[in-house]
Amino acid sequence: MNTSSLLGPMKGATRREVGGVQVDVVPTGNARVKRIVYPVGFRWSNNLKDVVGTPLCMHAHVGFLASGQISIQYADGAVEEFVAPQAVAIAPGHDGWVVGDEPAILIEFDFEGETVERMGLRRG
Repeated sequence: MNTSSLLGPMKGATRREVGGVQVDVVPTGNARVKRIVYPVGFRWSNNLKDVVGTPLCMHAHVGFLASGQISIQYADGAVEEFVAPQAVAIAPGHDGWVVGDEPAILIEFDFEGETVERMGLRRG
């Protein structure tokens, strides 16, 4: 897939890089839209665990996987696979990694600290 149009500049975005992950954030009303580019070989437990300081990713992720493939594993061992193009809803308390030889590009919608409650993403 040609991802060049997915990687172009985003009007009004603030860009940062954390653990090799590129994150562009645009405020939209009461929420934010993010474009997150996970590079080939990325795994949360290898690239972000020490940066964040928690054993698992404690953020909820809701959006659209526009390119690539990711796997998610929860603390209870349950695994979910996402292959673009696909809607994504991931509850907090997971490890995640890019599968294959292309970056994963996730278009995510969040409400900062209120995403879990507003999107109804509780696991258990």
